[in-house]
Amino acid sequence: MKDATQSLTLQLLEWIGNQPRSYAQVLEAWRTTCPRLSIWEDACADGLIQWEAGRQLVSVSSKGLRLLQNTLKE
Repeated sequence: MKDATQSLTLQLLEWIGNQPRSYAQVLEAWRTTCPRLSIWEDACADGLIQWEAGRQLVSVSSKGLRLLQNTLKE
């Protein structure tokens, strides 16, 4: 992960992990059309977040949780 985007990705994961977020809330806060700051899109592609389509809740995936835990250890 690039240093420039790593801190934003971690911020996204922490923000989602703090409390349940709706899909609409996450997109409103994190979706962008800037190809250099595609934090939400990259987190989806990297499998760091997950959502339940029926409930529209976004959460941090097990892979995202491991990333957060490993970062805290450093």
